[in-house]
Amino acid sequence: MVTVELAMFPHQGKCKNTYKDYAAICAPIAAPAALIVPKDAPYNSVDEFVAFAKANPGKVKMGNSGIGAIWHIAALSFEEEFGVQFKHVPYPKGSSDIAAALAGKHIDATLADPSVFKSQVDAGNLKILAVMADTRSVIYPDVPTFKELGHNMTVRAWAALVAPKDTPKEKLEALRAAAKKVCESKEFKDYFMKQGIDPTCIIGADADKMMAEDHAMYEKFLKKAK
Repeated sequence: MVTVELAMFPHQGKCKNTYKDYAAICAPIAAPAALIVPKDAPYNSVDEFVAFAKANPGKVKMGNSGIGAIWHIAALSFEEEFGVQFKHVPYPKGSSDIAAALAGKHIDATLADPSVFKSQVDAGNLKILAVMADTRSVIYPDVPTFKELGHNMTVRAWAALVAPKDTPKEKLEALRAAAKKVCESKEFKDYFMKQGIDPTCIIGADADKMMAEDHAMYEKFLKKAK
């Protein structure tokens, strides 16, 4: 099982392996970045948030999981897409610290996996303005995607089950068929829903394509993160 860092570490000199060394079986997780803000923040949409950020350049505190980490990259992609500038605040210990800082209003927003923030969202302390996914969340069906708002932005924290690149085709096909059956099962979907994670079923060539696209995207943004 490899994670999204496979698309990031090669560009940071942390490993030599890339997606080209593997053949994907399936990606059961592809958690998108979500724009999350305090419930009483003075913006209720992406457009309103962007307008606020433009009116306060460099002042909006955007929490992330560390310079060059995935949610920092999500924020950099947001800055590029919308022409805004944030004050980036790193929380190297991860999303739980970001959630606490956001609930305590020490920061103004974050772009991160919404599963960690679900209890705070359910409690009414935080709100999600949009998600960087191809389709709407099953867990948050009323939250729009950036894509449907006219911005083709997809940043996701994925995990993919892979095999060596030279695995025989018949073995790969058998593994992919089995994985598809599992990913489409009620038990699989229920398990992930209970964790606050949207169940995903990205099989074979589609998972290979996802890994290749993200490899190229992170190469671009990690140059900016240095």
